[in-house]
Amino acid sequence: MASENTPLLSHGVFSVVADEEKLPHRLSRGGLEDVQAKSPQGPKRRLNTFFGVIVPTVLSMFSIVLFQRVGFVVGHAGLLQGLAMLAVAYFIISLTILSICAISTNGAVQGGGAYFMISRSLGPEFGGSIGLMFFLAKVCACGVYVLGLVEALLDVFGKDPALGQVGGLHVLPQGYWFTVLYASVVLLVCLLVCLVGAHIYSRAAFLILLVITGALLSILVSPLLVGPQTFVISHPNSHNHSQTLSYNTSYTGFNGTTLHNNLGPGYSVDYSTSQMMSFATVFAVMFTSCTGIMAGANMSGELKNPSVSIPKGTILAVLYTFIVYLVLFLLVSSTCQRGLLTGDYGVFQRINVWPPFVLIGMYCASLSAAMCAMIGASRILHALALDQLFGLPLAPAAITSKSGNPWVSVLYTWGLVQCTVFAAELNVIAGLVTVFYLLAYAAVDLACLALEWASAPNFRPTFQFFSWHTCLLGIVSCLLMMFLINPVYSSASIVLLLLLLLFLHYRSPTSSWGYISQALIFHQVRKYLLMLDVRKDHVKFWRPQVLLMVANPRSSSQLITFVNQLKKGGLYVLGHVQLGDLDLLPSDPIQHQYNFWLSLVDKLGVKAFVDLTLSPSVRQGTQHLLRITGLGGMKPNTLVMGFYDNSYPDDYFLQDPAFCQGSNDNSKNEDDEFGVDLPSLQAHFGPVRDEVTPRSLAPDEYVGIVSDAIKMNKNVCLGRYFHQLQAAEGRGLRGDGAGRIIDVWPLNPLRPGTSGYADVCSLFLLQMACILNMAAGWRRARIRIFLCAEAQSEDQGWMEKEERFRELLGKLRIRAEIKVVAWDVVVRLLGAEASDTSQGHMGELNALTRAPQPISQEFLSAVNGLLKENSADAAVRFLYLPRPPAVSGQYQQYLAQLDMLSRDLGPTLLIHGLTPVTCTEL
Repeated sequence: MASENTPLLSHGVFSVVADEEKLPHRLSRGGLEDVQAKSPQGPKRRLNTFFGVIVPTVLSMFSIVLFQRVGFVVGHAGLLQGLAMLAVAYFIISLTILSICAISTNGAVQGGGAYFMISRSLGPEFGGSIGLMFFLAKVCACGVYVLGLVEALLDVFGKDPALGQVGGLHVLPQGYWFTVLYASVVLLVCLLVCLVGAHIYSRAAFLILLVITGALLSILVSPLLVGPQTFVISHPNSHNHSQTLSYNTSYTGFNGTTLHNNLGPGYSVDYSTSQMMSFATVFAVMFTSCTGIMAGANMSGELKNPSVSIPKGTILAVLYTFIVYLVLFLLVSSTCQRGLLTGDYGVFQRINVWPPFVLIGMYCASLSAAMCAMIGASRILHALALDQLFGLPLAPAAITSKSGNPWVSVLYTWGLVQCTVFAAELNVIAGLVTVFYLLAYAAVDLACLALEWASAPNFRPTFQFFSWHTCLLGIVSCLLMMFLINPVYSSASIVLLLLLLLFLHYRSPTSSWGYISQALIFHQVRKYLLMLDVRKDHVKFWRPQVLLMVANPRSSSQLITFVNQLKKGGLYVLGHVQLGDLDLLPSDPIQHQYNFWLSLVDKLGVKAFVDLTLSPSVRQGTQHLLRITGLGGMKPNTLVMGFYDNSYPDDYFLQDPAFCQGSNDNSKNEDDEFGVDLPSLQAHFGPVRDEVTPRSLAPDEYVGIVSDAIKMNKNVCLGRYFHQLQAAEGRGLRGDGAGRIIDVWPLNPLRPGTSGYADVCSLFLLQMACILNMAAGWRRARIRIFLCAEAQSEDQGWMEKEERFRELLGKLRIRAEIKVVAWDVVVRLLGAEASDTSQGHMGELNALTRAPQPISQEFLSAVNGLLKENSADAAVRFLYLPRPPAVSGQYQQYLAQLDMLSRDLGPTLLIHGLTPVTCTEL
C-alpha cells in the first residue's frame, strides 16, 4: 500500500513494491530497470537530441523514396496532386507528432518508444496489440528499404541482355531469386551492425547524414550546371517480356512549358509492377517517406532525456524533411518531362552533375533506413518481451548482452524481415507498410485523446500545443487514408488488431501501468450519476438494488451467487461489518481487506461491489452501510441477510473446485491480477462458525437490524438453507432452469386475516419471483403461486378472490400457475378470531388495526407442514416475512416463530416489501 514515503514517479513499467527476495520470482520490467540502474553493467543512456532523434528521424524519412520515388510521384500524380499528397501526408503525421509530444512530455519514457507510450496510456491489451502491429510495420518497412537498395544497385550494376545492359558495370545477374539473394546479403550486413549495438549505428548515422546532404546539394545545383538533354528509355513489354519498348524523353532544365505540362495528373502503367497507378497507389508509395517520424521515439531507451529530446527532435526533423521534399517536387516538375519521371526511378542520377553523388547518397539512405528500422523493431519487440504480454513465444527476446543490446530480439526481427524480402518488389509491400503505420499513428492519437478526455489530474504534459480536436482529427485522417490506400489491407490489419486484443484480454496479462479505460469509465460514470435524478424515479423502471450483508463468505457463497441472479441489472453490494473501534487502533484495518473481497467477487463470478465498515456492533455498522452505500440514484433499496439460527454452516470453500488448490496445480503459485493468490484468499477468511466460536451477533440485534431497515424504508429479504441450492440444481437439470420450480406464498403467516393477496408486500414477492424467472439460470423455471383458502367454510368468497388474483396476474404480465390450498385445519388452530378472513374488507380492516393475536407453536408447525407438503419439489420458495414487533422484548419470540415457520423447507427467501414495484400501465 502506498504511503507518504512512496515515490510519486516510478521509472519502471511496474511499481516494485515486493521485497527483495521476491524480485527474482516476479521479475518485471520495472524490477529489471531498477536492478540495471543499480548495476554498473546496466545500459547507459548516451544519446542527445541531435544524434538520438533528429539524425535517425531524418534518415528514416529520406530512405529510398527521396532518391527513387520523387520523380515517380510527380510523374504520375502531377505537381498539384503530388503537393496535395505531400500536404495530406504531413498533415496526418503532424497531428500524430502533436500527440507523441504530449504523451512523451507527461512522464518518464522508457525503451520501446511508441509502444511504451501507447501501452502505458491505453493499458496492456490495446498497447500490446498495437505494439505488435507497430513491430510488424517496422519489419515491413525494413524490407522496403532493403528492396529499394537492391533496386538501386541493379539499376546501375544489373545486366539485362534484352535491354543491351551487358558488360562494363552491368555485372550482376537479374531475376526474382537473384533479387532475394542480394536483399538477403544486404540484410545480413544490417544484422551484423545491429548485433554490435545501436551506438555503432548512431555514430555512423551522422556521417551518413552528411553524405546524403552532399548528394541533395548536388541535386539542387545540377539544374544550374547541366544543360538540356534527351534520353532513350527502354523497358520490357509488360505483355510480352521478349519485346522491348523504347521512347525518347527530355530533361529541359528550368522550363515554364515543362512545369505547365506536369501540373496535372498522368497516371499510367508502372514499368516495374505492370500495374495501373492511381492516386491511392502512388500515395501509398509516397507515404513510406513519412513513416520514420517515430525513429527517434523508438530510441527512447538510449536517450539521455527522452521527454525533452523526442518532441523537440521530431518536430525539427519533420520540418527539415518537408522542406526538402517540397523543393525536390518543384525541381523535378519544372525540369523533367513526364516520360522521364515515370520511365526511370533513377531520374536524379541521369540529370546530376556527377551521377555517383546520387548513387552514394541513395545507397547510404537506404542502408541507414533499413538499419534504423531493424533497430527500432528490435527495441519494440524487446519491450514486448519484457512486459511478458505474449508469454513464452517472445520470452527469449528479453535477453540482452552485457552492454544491454537485445541481440535475441534483433535475430527475431532479422528472420521476419527476411520473409518480407521474398516479395521482391518495393511497390508490392509499400501499401502494407503504409497501412500498418497509419494504424499505429491512429493508436497514438487515440492514446492522447483518451488521456485528454479522461481529464486525469496527472495528465499535464509540458507540451501544450495539442487538443482533443487534433487527436480526433488525426484518428479520422489515418483511418480514412488507410481505406483509401488499400481497403483489403486495412480491413485485414484491423481484424488482426481485434484478434490480438481478444487474445490479450482473455490472457489477462498482469500490469500495474494504470488503465485509461478506468479513468474514462470514472469520468462517464460520474457524469451519468449526476444525471440519475432520484426525483425522477418511476415504478415502471424499478429494479432491486441489493445490499447483501456477509459475515463469512465461506458459509455465504451460495447466497451471494443466488442474489446475483436477483439483481436484474441493479446495484449489488456485498457488505461486511468488522467489529472494532478506530479510536483504539493505530490504523484502519479495513482498507487492506478490499483486495481480498474483490478477488472473492472475481472468483465467484458475480457482478457486485464491496463495501466494508468498522463499527462497535454489527447493527450499527449495518445502519451505516444502509445509509452511505451507493451514490446518487444508485443506493440500495433492499437488504438481504442470511437467516439467524443455531445450525453450524458448511464451508463452501471446501466444496467449490475454484477454491481448492488441488483443482489447479499452479494455483499455489499464481496470483491474481492484484497480487492475491488462493492461499492468501483462504487464509484471510477465517473458518466457519462451530460450537466453540462465539457469535458476533445476538438474536435481539439481528431482529433489530430487520426493524431498522424497515424503518429506513428498505425492503428486507432473509435467506435460509441456500447451502442446499447447489445440490438442488445438480439433479441433472438444464442450465436454463427447465424442470425447476419457484414457489411463492403471498400470505402473512403470522397475521393470516390481513391478507387480500394484493398488498404491497405480496406484490413485491411476485415481482422478485418474476425477476428470478428472467435470470439465465431460471428462464425455463415454472412459477407456482399458492393461495390459502378455507374451502369448508360457508362463505365461498375465496373463489372470487382467486378470480380477481388471476386477473391481476394477467395485468402484471406474470406467467404463473395458481394453486389453491385448503388450510381449514391450520386456521382452526388460531381460534375463532381467524374468522375475520370471511368478513370481507371490514374484517381485513379490523385485523390490521387490532393487536396481533398470540400464535401457538401448533399453528406454526401446521403451517410449516403445509409448506413442506406442497413445496417439497420446489427449487426455491418465496415466503411473506411479517413485520417485526414494535417492542424489542418480543424480538426473540418473533425470531423463534420465523425459525419454526421455515424449518427444513430447503432454499427459502423470506421477503418483506415496502416499495410499490408493479405497474399495469405503459
